[in-house]
Amino acid sequence: MPRPRCCRRIEGTPAARVFNPAGRPAGDLEAIALSLEEYEAIRLADFLGLYQEEAAGRMGVSRQTFGRTLEGARAKIARALVEGLPLRIEDLQAETPREFRCGACRHAWREPPGGERPEACPCCGGHALRHAGCRHHDHHHQPK
Repeated sequence: MPRPRCCRRIEGTPAARVFNPAGRPAGDLEAIALSLEEYEAIRLADFLGLYQEEAAGRMGVSRQTFGRTLEGARAKIARALVEGLPLRIEDLQAETPREFRCGACRHAWREPPGGERPEACPCCGGHALRHAGCRHHDHHHQPK
């Protein structure tokens, strides 16, 4: 049985979400879906040139998980380029409410999808917030 999926840190946001091949009507073509975490793996490894160990640490995943994510992303991008298919970057979590928990008062609440990360607990004003789906202590958000 696989372990529960933990939240991933995504630092970069794509400048565009859809890439269409020039001269081909996008409506007639199957689009290749690239997840936001696959996009982040490509950004860290191929754009920024980080080694997998460092990139995995920045995403909050194991090196093995990062390697699998990167391999899948590269295969999808290669298929889109070779077959002339549109590439769409999807935020799979954007459609579901996000759950947070305060480390100070233990208050839990939901935020609407796609919004900014809360800066403080609505109950006590504390800043030790974490995404409720994540169990790792290093995923806490501390204001800068």
